[in-house]
Amino acid sequence: MTRRIFIDKQSPKAYHALLQTSEAVRATAAEAGLERTVVELVNLRVSQLNGCAFCLDLHTKAALRAGDSPRRLGVLAAWRDTELFSPLERAALALAEATTFPADAAAQEAAYADAREALTEDQISAVIWVAVAINAFNRVSVMSKHPVR
Repeated sequence: MTRRIFIDKQSPKAYHALLQTSEAVRATAAEAGLERTVVELVNLRVSQLNGCAFCLDLHTKAALRAGDSPRRLGVLAAWRDTELFSPLERAALALAEATTFPADAAAQEAAYADAREALTEDQISAVIWVAVAINAFNRVSVMSKHPVR
C-alpha cells in the first residue's frame, strides 16, 4: 500500500479554514435549535456512507457524550427500518444522505419535501451545512488514511 500524505498536516492553512467552517456550522446548528445528538447522527450517517473509519470513531464517541444510546447508534445504518428515530431525526438523516449523494435527484426531492414537514428553514440549512462539512472531513481522512487509534 502506498504511504499517504496527511493532507491536513501537509496543507495546514487549508485545513485550518475547514476547521473554522466546522465551528461556524456547529454554531449555525445550535442557533437553529438542532440538538447535538441530531448533529452527531448526521455526522455518523454521512461517515457511514463515505466509509470513513476515523470519523465514525470520533463521532460515535461524540454522540455518546451528547447522550445518544448505543442501541440507536448500532442501528443507524438501517434507520428507515426502525422506529427509534423521531420525525425530525429521520428528516435530517434523509437530507444528509441526499446532500452526500446529490446526483440522485428523486431522493433529493423526497428528502427536501420531508424536511419541509419536520424542520424549520433554519434547521434545513443547518443540516445541509453539517452534511457538507462532514463530507469534507470524510474526504480529508479517507484520502489521508487517518488511522483509528
